[in-house]
Amino acid sequence: MNILMVLTSHDKLGDTGKKTGFWLEEFAAPYYAFLDAGVNVTLASPAGGQPPLDPSSDTPDAQTKDTTRFKDDSEAQERLASTKKLADMNAEDFDSVFYPGGHGPLWDLAVDKNSIELIETFVKQNKPVAFVCHSPAALKNVKIDGEYLVKGKTVTGFTNTEEEGVNLVDVVPFLVEDMLKANGGNYEKAADWESYVVEDGLLITGQNPASSEEAAKRLLAKLQA
Repeated sequence: MNILMVLTSHDKLGDTGKKTGFWLEEFAAPYYAFLDAGVNVTLASPAGGQPPLDPSSDTPDAQTKDTTRFKDDSEAQERLASTKKLADMNAEDFDSVFYPGGHGPLWDLAVDKNSIELIETFVKQNKPVAFVCHSPAALKNVKIDGEYLVKGKTVTGFTNTEEEGVNLVDVVPFLVEDMLKANGGNYEKAADWESYVVEDGLLITGQNPASSEEAAKRLLAKLQA
């Protein structure tokens, strides 16, 4: 089984002068869930090479068993440092795709033509696609037969109140919750920061960092069904 993981290449947090990128836990938990299940994992990003790590996800209080495992895993670090270019990836070569979050995807993956085309191709090939936290941003411009992919589908993603909690409502280009609703999604959520994953057809979405491992396990279950 082959799964593609797509990470952001965007490292600027709006005009704040601060850095952003992908969220470490949202990469590490799914990565090891896939690896431990015997899945072949390929990592890609728009720019290729080392994707930027959101420094907020690397603080002591943000660490989990999976981030700790990653810090001791030189092979995983090398693989992450040499992600393939998204433009070179073909949906035909994979059974599924998983998008870790972090604020970066709001800027690049939301409008990246290669990413949009890739997601559309996976869906047309009847392959599941999974997103967690801010990475449902990558669905913003994804359409199937002229309609937004999320239209009429039950979805979740980082909540407006969670964004308020990290004081970035006025920094981000759009709010994930608002975008999913605007595109016709049936948006659901649990309490802030609690694990919550929604499955609708080929689409799997997780609400926040706490949801990343569960989202990966749901994807595995769907692939193994």
